Amino acid sequence: MLDDVRNRRPAPRASCGTGQAALTELSLRTIRHYEEVGLVRPSARSQGGFRLYTEADVARLMVIRRMKPLGFTLEEMGELLAVTDRLDGGEAPALEAAEREQLLARLGRFQQATRDRCQVLHTQLSRAEEFAADLQRHAGQLASGAVYPRSGAIHSCWRARDRLQPPPA
Repeated sequence: MLDDVRNRRPAPRASCGTGQAALTELSLRTIRHYEEVGLVRPSARSQGGFRLYTEADVARLMVIRRMKPLGFTLEEMGELLAVTDRLDGGEAPALEAAEREQLLARLGRFQQATRDRCQVLHTQLSRAEEFAADLQRHAGQLASGAVYPRSGAIHSCWRARDRLQPPPA
């Protein structure tokens, strides 16, 4: 499956792996792991054996980096890259209509999965921000000398607030 990912044409300009690690905010170890599993391949090697990556390689790494926090597996990442490689590739105009429709349908499923996963993350972030605000408010009250019973006033305060406000959707 990942053979499609490996058989792409490199873009003209290349630079060393250290710069790509900094640019993509991925460690060299992570980039090498992605190379080992076939998600990305350096377009060339320098005379000293250093991996050289093109702008297209960096764009590919950015796709992978953006999919990771959404919980996509390495296999799913490879599948999406294979789909987009096929659709974006030089042979894209030569794709038969049925194959093109199949690839577009697979791409659509990835779009929907991305939207769904983003919604889950938005909900989690909203809850985390709500908790951070509650904790800051409570810490401020304690710092100002407010005294609460040892029975877990912060918990009962939060429970009361939760009864008054519906949870975020």
